[in-house]
Amino acid sequence: EIARGGVGVFGRRSPVRCLSAKAGSRSVLAALASKAKLINGRYEKFLERTFPRFYVLHATFTKGIQALFLEVKEIRKIKSKMSCQKLSAQQLPYREMERLRQVRCSAWDAFRQFRRDVIKAIPIGVIAIPPFANFLVIVLMYFFPRQLLIHYFWTPSQQAEFLDAYDAIRRDSYPDVVESLALAARSLPEPQLQKRLQELCAQVQRGSQPRVAELYAVRSLFSGSPLGLNKLQVSHVKALSQVLFLTPHLPAFFLRRRLRSHVLEIRHLDRAMLRLGLGQLSEEELKAACYLRGLNPTRLSMSECRAWLEQWLGLSCKLQ
Repeated sequence: EIARGGVGVFGRRSPVRCLSAKAGSRSVLAALASKAKLINGRYEKFLERTFPRFYVLHATFTKGIQALFLEVKEIRKIKSKMSCQKLSAQQLPYREMERLRQVRCSAWDAFRQFRRDVIKAIPIGVIAIPPFANFLVIVLMYFFPRQLLIHYFWTPSQQAEFLDAYDAIRRDSYPDVVESLALAARSLPEPQLQKRLQELCAQVQRGSQPRVAELYAVRSLFSGSPLGLNKLQVSHVKALSQVLFLTPHLPAFFLRRRLRSHVLEIRHLDRAMLRLGLGQLSEEELKAACYLRGLNPTRLSMSECRAWLEQWLGLSCKLQ
């Protein structure tokens, strides 16, 4: 009995020994993490003192990695909430809906941007794995920031510059959209509404901005032929796609479907934003909302962005 008891006692691993081993490994990991943090701190001070320009890029890269991981974590949290509470994306608060906008599986047009960002980020992450290899990443950031990096790794000045560049591409399509609208107006059956829409197109072509009430007065024209989305000419649909940063190089059926999905998504965001209130949005959120809806806010103040969004919501949230 004593022998069997001894075997039983000495044959099993002692719980105390297991706990001490785990505590020891944790302390080793903590010591290594502390040492790595200390080395990294000295490395950053060296960069800041010796190569100040590279330090700015290094800091931007580090913050970008952190922001990307936080974004993924937050998105997983939102999706878990939707699954547990059986919510659709349209039932989410504005900020969660906006955050989910780029990864919604039901909206391919939004998902493609996040997927493209992740694909672009993978090579950069692999390159940065070896010690001090982020020097190579910094070189890439310096010479090819817009082509190779996602927006998480852009400096504030680069963000303004690249948003201007993309907005210039978008603005190039505006004349085509207005011209297509003016041509379609000629075939409208009601002479009074036809004249009103042509006057609005001419007003925009002269550089003036129509009032919300004038736009609301012609809303009925866009629910049927020839200005309903399913009735638009292919050239008109392609121009609208370019305005919304959607590729125009697809068959007309897919172009119309993607446009409808994108427009409905913005509509849901508008209603969620109205429920939240523009006064609750930060300056960054206001500018992002303006840019998504076609206005370049890089040189606008917070109050100007809010005033423009008030007009936008005043029209958007009235439409059925």
